[in-house]
Amino acid sequence: MAIKVAVNGALGNMGKTVIRAVHADPALQLVAAIDTNGDNGDIGPIAGLGQLQVPVTKDLTETLQKIQPDVVIDFTSPFTVMQNIEISLSLHIRAVIGTTGITEADLDRIQGWSTQYQTSVLIAPNFAIGAVLMMLFAAQAAKFMPEAEIIELHHDQKIDAPSGTAIKTAEMIVKARGKTVPRTIDELEKIPGARGGNLEGVRLHSVRLPGYVAHQEVIFGGLGQTLTIRHDSIDRTSFMPGVMLSVKEVMKREGVIYGLENILNL
Repeated sequence: MAIKVAVNGALGNMGKTVIRAVHADPALQLVAAIDTNGDNGDIGPIAGLGQLQVPVTKDLTETLQKIQPDVVIDFTSPFTVMQNIEISLSLHIRAVIGTTGITEADLDRIQGWSTQYQTSVLIAPNFAIGAVLMMLFAAQAAKFMPEAEIIELHHDQKIDAPSGTAIKTAEMIVKARGKTVPRTIDELEKIPGARGGNLEGVRLHSVRLPGYVAHQEVIFGGLGQTLTIRHDSIDRTSFMPGVMLSVKEVMKREGVIYGLENILNL
């Protein structure tokens, strides 16, 4: 039996890409499309698929209660994602979350909801397989070259900075190297913020420009050498294999799964 899927944020660029991917996967069935700008028009023509008889509704709670999907995929806004997660889990509907901006404190709250409602949720800062490999390779490199900085580049409509991928990469680097790397000089920032954000000694720099999709490079520096590990998503379809796999895996698992690497058997 096909997994019944609702897509929240269906009218966004990622949402429409997810709609097309769900429709193309024989193991999944698109049963709902939700967006705060929805007007009950069919999502099919909007996503370039022809008539699907799936209207774009506005109210998440009302739609989930009525349709009762197995999984809701959320690509919405950092400002609303926590509310969306609580609504989904409280209705015992599993969730796959691609919306970024989720903090460690947020994860603790999500864990509480997942336990309370006995419903699983998968959260991934990045669904591209290459991006997951980039993060894992960076963690390996940090054991031998602990001094690193991260530059992440995204389209100009991305709200949060730094990206969830950059934050998770920095956390993995900090954990892998097992120590802080102190700066031995006093730095002078002529323009505040010029050195980027600082996560336990890992500097993070965010670029927002039209023309980009999602890109990140991790630069390691050592004695007489540098190492750069970079990943580029040049099209939003790069995220779809990871999203589709996540929908299938969240049906089999319990609790909170944070990071695509946890379902890839790497």
